[in-house]
Amino acid sequence: MNNTDSGATAQAAEDAASPPGTRIFQLPTGAYETPAALAFQGGSFRDRRQFAATAVLVQHPQGDVLIDAGFGAQAEEHIRMLPSFRRSPHRFGMTVSEQLDAAGYDRSRLLGVILTHSHWDHVSGLDSLDVPVLVTDEELRYADHNRGDRVFRRVAAGHSFRTYDFDGPAHLGFPSSHDVHGDGSVVILPAPGHTTGSVVVVVTVRPDERYAFIGDLAWQLDGITRGARRPLLMRLLADSDPARIRQDLARVAALSHHLRIVPAHDARGYDGIPLLVPDLDTGWAS
Repeated sequence: MNNTDSGATAQAAEDAASPPGTRIFQLPTGAYETPAALAFQGGSFRDRRQFAATAVLVQHPQGDVLIDAGFGAQAEEHIRMLPSFRRSPHRFGMTVSEQLDAAGYDRSRLLGVILTHSHWDHVSGLDSLDVPVLVTDEELRYADHNRGDRVFRRVAAGHSFRTYDFDGPAHLGFPSSHDVHGDGSVVILPAPGHTTGSVVVVVTVRPDERYAFIGDLAWQLDGITRGARRPLLMRLLADSDPARIRQDLARVAALSHHLRIVPAHDARGYDGIPLLVPDLDTGWAS
């Protein structure tokens, strides 16, 4: 990225705004433990990292969206569908569906679930969410041919799909974009490295409160703060295009002074994002 591009990216980050009433919540559904040595180069086997499975709810005057779905009600069965080397012990919490109900959330507000990608720990919660799934055609093709992760095909049955194109202009250093509401509050960016249809979702609550939910572009914040790639074996097992991941990580790292970067599986990235809890004044959540 040259200096001109960097300046334009910084200006775009600073100029962003969203309509009043835009809010964001985290919905943690559980976690599993992985040695840092398997998460990024230079990590230690003694450093045990908690890999979060957290969905995000974005409240917007035109309708709300979820980003990913976390662990579902049938998560234990979903784990049994995975190859044996991926069946690590997991800790389960309330599902997204249970958290919405516990908060008294009005589900008629929910437009759908934006998937960062189709791997099981991002889609398991679709098993108890009766809402459309917002996903690219490329990711649907990837999921159809991904024999090592059959969970998406199980939980997606019966859901409607709303596919979208990256029909918008270059945005924050990425070559194209898709603006969900048309106002810059929720913008999806193509990042097809982990899977062939992976995306980054940029959410603007206020000009001084912006997030880039990067899915599995990096598993831990060390991929941003230290530029640490996944270990070679993990890149070979997990990534469709490691070179593209390296390119997009550089793009995201360039944004880290203007946006909070949130890798899907690093619980530290969600610090400060409020939980969805009952609000006696509004009647649903705060």
